[in-house]
Amino acid sequence: MKKAALFLFLFFVQNCFSQLYKYQKLEKNTEKNIIVEKISEDELHSTYIITINNNVPLHYHKNHSENIVVLDGTAIMKIGEDTLKIAPKDQITIPKGVIHEVIEVIGKTPLKVISVQSPKFDPKDRYFIKKRN
Repeated sequence: MKKAALFLFLFFVQNCFSQLYKYQKLEKNTEKNIIVEKISEDELHSTYIITINNNVPLHYHKNHSENIVVLDGTAIMKIGEDTLKIAPKDQITIPKGVIHEVIEVIGKTPLKVISVQSPKFDPKDRYFIKKRN
């Protein structure tokens, strides 16, 4: 009986968590372009929910890779030489040293992603690049 109750509890919690981010829609908030919420972290990784209203400037990371799962919204993203449209359920891997940016969020819904960075994210490991016109 205890195993069945535990199974039901874990099943309920897992489904509630995944639906929370799947169905929660945010209106664009132009006051703050990027909102970062830390979910978990240890010496091997950092996991965040990141909400982007407009864009993320061109940058790269020397010492860590980044894996992104899109939860909500659509955007145009540049990764290395590739430009792609990203949408919910897309998964993107950005190896360390690869230049990337969110060029533009499309539509009224902000881009909301889970970002897993490994090893643990260090803010000093974000190198912004000025675009040449």
